[in-house]
Amino acid sequence: MIEKKNIFVAVTNDISTDQRVHKISSYLVHKGFNTLVYGRVLPSTFQVERTYAIQRKKHLFNNNFLFYAEYNFRLFFTLLFYKCDYILANDLDTLPACFVASKFKKATLIYDSHELFSEGPELQGRAFVKGFWRKLEDFFLPRIKNSYTVSQSIADFYNNKYKTNMGVIRNVPLLEREIVAVDAKFPTNHKTVLYQGVLNPGRGIKPMIKALHLLENVDLVIIGYGKVEAELIQFVKEELLENRVHFLGRIPHEELPNYTKLATIGMVLEEPLGLSFEFSLPNKLFDYIHAELPIICGSLPEIKRVVKEHNVGVVVKDYAPETIAKAIKELLNNKELYDKIKFHQQKAKNLFCWEQEQEQLDNYFK
Repeated sequence: MIEKKNIFVAVTNDISTDQRVHKISSYLVHKGFNTLVYGRVLPSTFQVERTYAIQRKKHLFNNNFLFYAEYNFRLFFTLLFYKCDYILANDLDTLPACFVASKFKKATLIYDSHELFSEGPELQGRAFVKGFWRKLEDFFLPRIKNSYTVSQSIADFYNNKYKTNMGVIRNVPLLEREIVAVDAKFPTNHKTVLYQGVLNPGRGIKPMIKALHLLENVDLVIIGYGKVEAELIQFVKEELLENRVHFLGRIPHEELPNYTKLATIGMVLEEPLGLSFEFSLPNKLFDYIHAELPIICGSLPEIKRVVKEHNVGVVVKDYAPETIAKAIKELLNNKELYDKIKFHQQKAKNLFCWEQEQEQLDNYFK
């Protein structure tokens, strides 16, 4: 009898809403690996049941340099005492401990880059912090043999800069995904624009909020949490739009499709705040396609390419509220265009599905 191999998966989030890590870990379990996902406990963390083992630790620090130092220190010593054949590091902030531990344990290290980390929007204008993360990329990435990322543009950037052989595994949903049925409702009877995802800078949410002033009988629904949640709530109050912007908070991803399908339009208005966003291919784009939810998006190359080539939405040339409002009116008032987009999404979701994408993982986990 062949002994199962052990895979240790490291993330800095609390695991519960990370769909990419969940899909990859589930696939590894299906392939016969013993899989442990290591994360942390946050104030809003909720219990989850998975087919793989989960270990979450509460930290003394949850932000800034002290958190990353504490996290990597704890992660390194956890890895030292865990028998594993593979270590999967998700993003640059897990990489120092995973890299060093892989050398000690002679385990195969695999790197999953969810973004172009050193060019993230949160780092713009912070030269010292940005320089720190860039130095980590300069040191580690040329030394990693097995790596993949979420878009071709990010892979090309790293491959050109570090002469790596980074592959691409996009963050697309399962066609036959597990959905827990719930009585999902929106707190409005109006047509709705949906934002779902992390509430961090550069997601185009403020321009969308301002666009509501130019739209009638259209509300904005926001699902998610993040660094700018309190700031957005305050901004909505200042704009006197409390009755038209609805914050639903965190929703487990097994329940999320119940809410996604209720919306009228899905927004993917990531702004070009650094190369990470410029090259991004966010999973909500594909969630909207699978829900057959016509999309309004910005002109970032990867997102625009999918929307244009597969005719699944409309592209705005800039992020002015007037431009966004005009595009939304076009979608809502042109039933032929709206229905045509939904028809094309029925075909596109069979191309952008995890059932096909996950097979590339076999190139990394033997």
